[in-house]
Amino acid sequence: MFKYFPTNYPWNLSVDLALEMGAKIGEIEEMCAPLQEAAKQPDPAGTLAFREAWSKMADKLCGLAEEDESRGRLISAGEKYGRAASYYLTAERLQAHNAPGRMALYRRVLETFARGIRLAGENCERVEIPYGGAHLAALYIRADGAQKRAPLLVQLNGLDSTKEMKYRVGLPLWLAKRGVASLVVDQPGSGEALRLHGMRAVYNTEAWASKIVDWLETRDDVDPKRIGCEGVSLGGYYCPRAVAFEPRFACGVAWGANHDWRDVQKKRLQREGDFPVPHYWEHVRWVWGARDSDEFMRIVEKVHLDGVLDRIKVPFLVAHGEKDSQIPLHWAQRTYDQLVNSPKRELKIFGEREGGAQHASFDNSANAGAYIADWVAETLGGRTALAD
Repeated sequence: MFKYFPTNYPWNLSVDLALEMGAKIGEIEEMCAPLQEAAKQPDPAGTLAFREAWSKMADKLCGLAEEDESRGRLISAGEKYGRAASYYLTAERLQAHNAPGRMALYRRVLETFARGIRLAGENCERVEIPYGGAHLAALYIRADGAQKRAPLLVQLNGLDSTKEMKYRVGLPLWLAKRGVASLVVDQPGSGEALRLHGMRAVYNTEAWASKIVDWLETRDDVDPKRIGCEGVSLGGYYCPRAVAFEPRFACGVAWGANHDWRDVQKKRLQREGDFPVPHYWEHVRWVWGARDSDEFMRIVEKVHLDGVLDRIKVPFLVAHGEKDSQIPLHWAQRTYDQLVNSPKRELKIFGEREGGAQHASFDNSANAGAYIADWVAETLGGRTALAD
């Protein structure tokens, strides 16, 4: 794990995630060098300084992109807007949910990301799936060279990630090259669903996962028999639960085995394990719609996979980092052990040799992501080699 700030795990996590999304080390240095003292300050003073530094860099990139546009250099402009969106997103992610200006900053993320995608001509389309009187926003990435209905992997966020983050980290494009399409969703409790529509997380994830499959079955470019599901971090709970109760999913992948999130919360009350964001308890109450800590702890009593996984009768991959400092490794073994009816279950632990040993492989997603992409391609009938 790259530790720019020696004493601040949430900020280091943010820097590492930004690098995985394509940040440039020179820009990281320019943003972070003035923040060493701020990293030691309590929230919200520290996170405000972080936001200002990262937003300043994103603003500069947008200015450079505008200059490119004025010269007709739209591909270059799109690439700069794409990176700027990742920096805005990194700054927004660390703010308390009611921090002044956070919503405006989030809308800036969406606008800048969309402009970057369009100008750079990327294989990425925003789509909306009807749900709960509103919709779930998602990114649809087509399989490269698909001439017929393609297999597809639905991809779910964790506690504090978004569809834009998951797209930029790279799994959708790695899958596209292997002949597998992607649908990266802001499910309830994350991204647009939470911020723009007030949709809180629910323990019974099949409630919205089934609606996603319904929508995919209406498309003429998706093979309805080859739809898989993947979840990262807290998505390592959402995904197995969805696959267990929605039999139309053809496979599942937990990238970070969040088997018993209620236990994780009890341990965190005792200061065991690292927090992903500075304002952690306020954030989780917002995500789950809890008025106070007592109500939150009552809600999470249901957020575990015991007694659920024996319902899964399709292939399932459990992928976990050997040095995960948020979710202990033994929970990955627990998930694997309970997949007793999966015809093809696999437990893959990423260690120092291949990298990706930290939580959800945020320290090095390339090799871990390639392994997952290959497994999905093999399972759903994609490809793992290009034709001669």
